[in-house]
Amino acid sequence: MSKPRLIMDQHFRQVEELFRPSAFRSLGELCDIEGGVNWPMPREDFLAHLPNAEFVVAAQPELDRQELDRATNLRAVIEVSGTFQAGLDYDACFERGIEVLSCAPGFRQSVAEMALGLMIAGGRGIVDEHERFRTGSERWFNDNIGTDFSLYGQRIGFVGFGSIAQECAKLLAPFAPRIEAFDPWLSASGASFEGVTFRNLEQVVTGNRLVIVAATPTEENYQLVSRSLIEKMRAGTLVVVISRSHLVDFDALVAAANEGRIRLASDVFPDEPVSRRADLRQAENVIWSPHRAAAVEGGRHPIGDMILHDVQAILSGETRRKLQAASLETVRKIIRAPLVAG
Repeated sequence: MSKPRLIMDQHFRQVEELFRPSAFRSLGELCDIEGGVNWPMPREDFLAHLPNAEFVVAAQPELDRQELDRATNLRAVIEVSGTFQAGLDYDACFERGIEVLSCAPGFRQSVAEMALGLMIAGGRGIVDEHERFRTGSERWFNDNIGTDFSLYGQRIGFVGFGSIAQECAKLLAPFAPRIEAFDPWLSASGASFEGVTFRNLEQVVTGNRLVIVAATPTEENYQLVSRSLIEKMRAGTLVVVISRSHLVDFDALVAAANEGRIRLASDVFPDEPVSRRADLRQAENVIWSPHRAAAVEGGRHPIGDMILHDVQAILSGETRRKLQAASLETVRKIIRAPLVAG
């Protein structure tokens, strides 16, 4: 009996980046893999394999209705960039019963860990004092009243409370913080999380000492954290941007940090890579990380584990998925240009 076919056009991702060797071997035992090499699959080869494929794994899957009509065996399309991509006819997939799955949950642990590191470094002024030490201006035994703060019992706000924010909340639990979150999708659904209170956006952004921006970017939430909201932030607020700069007025955040009103830590930027001449390289009261929240050894291997699990589940008729399943509500809010995640 022949095995199901899986097209793997995961480039720009590397196979070794997504899969631990044992997981990739197991996937190969389960499916005949077409592709799975560390360079782009020619489009003509991709389309030639499509009529016999049951699964497509791609960094940026692009299939229109006519192409999907040829994919009579297709059961699932799995994206491995980190967010649902423009270029796929979602309506046709839903009509045909083709599952569309995103690897976004696979970033949860590594990105949350980086977020926690930025919170601690920013809250305790670790980078500031390190730079002062280089110039001999370090402040010995100084409490840095008004700038540094502890996470213990702290007021913490999340803009977006999806999988990464929820993982952050788990890591923060030993600090017993008071957590507020703005997430209209979750609050409208009636979802609840122990120790988390849903508030409106202004309450979350202006009422907390630490604000983490973790929402998924959509066409509707461009610069959701606006200049006017930034101007209303309490003095000494630490803002950690861990999802996308799309969510914030980045220039206004940098200006507020330069003025000493807030601290800012960010793993993402409006233009990447950042120009060597960019003014933000000289900004004060900031911690910059070059989009590397998931860039740790094995940091993306949970994605391969989730792909293996979900392919096995689909083939065996099980309904539980570890990857994120697309819905009409989510995909109709996606930005109409590809985004690349960590």
